[in-house]
Formats: sequence, C-alpha cells, structure tokens
Amino acid sequence: MKPLVYKKSRRVRGTEPARHKLHLAKGDRVRVISGDDRGKEGKILRVFPKKFRVVVEGVNVVKKHKRAAQAGDESGIVEITAPIAAAKVMLLDPKSSEPTRVRRRRDKDGTIERIAVKSGQPIPRVK
Repeated sequence: MKPLVYKKSRRVRGTEPARHKLHLAKGDRVRVISGDDRGKEGKILRVFPKKFRVVVEGVNVVKKHKRAAQAGDESGIVEITAPIAAAKVMLLDPKSSEPTRVRRRRDKDGTIERIAVKSGQPIPRVK
C-alpha cells in the first residue's frame, strides 16, 4: 500500500487575490464600531487592501512571544497591534469628530475627493 502524499495546491497563474476598494487610507482618524475594542479611536498605521484589513494604533493589541534572533537580542513577550477588518471601522467627520459614511466626488481637475455624508465636508488625504 502506498503512503499518502499531500501535495500543495498550486495557485493558478494570472489569478491574483482581488484588491478591495477601501474607503480608508494610511493616516486617517477612525473609530471602531464593533468588536472587543468598540468605541476606541485611533490613526490608521497600515492598510492591507488584498486582505481588507487595517492596523489602527492602540486597537487589537495582542501579545506575541518573541525569541532572540541573535546572541545579543532579547527574547520575551512583546505587545503588537494586529490588523482588524476594514468594515469594523468608520472614518471620523472632520467637523464634528463623529463616525460618518463616505461619498466620493470628482473635482474639476479630475482628482477624487472623499466627502463626509453627515456634514458634507471634504475629508483630506494625509500625506
């Protein structure tokens, strides 16, 4: 009887994971609307469009056990901020600092501008 051999499934060429259209960008101020960290506010540190996730400072802090990579390094338990689903956060309105939905509008020069639905104020992109 032959032993079972588990082969890795191959990714078909040309099929890349879909990039999700995100209403968020790095540097935006957001509030968490669901989950354990509901109500917390913070700034977006990283965005993962392929995974539809964002890293928000001070939100979803997890402990990671870190081994010393070299002789001089220190090992121990390190706290890092883990990514959360982008659907769990809402942008803050620049006028009232309340969570708002986002609408897009094209300017005269062709750039797309984000508009807060609650106040109608444009939400600037942080560079």
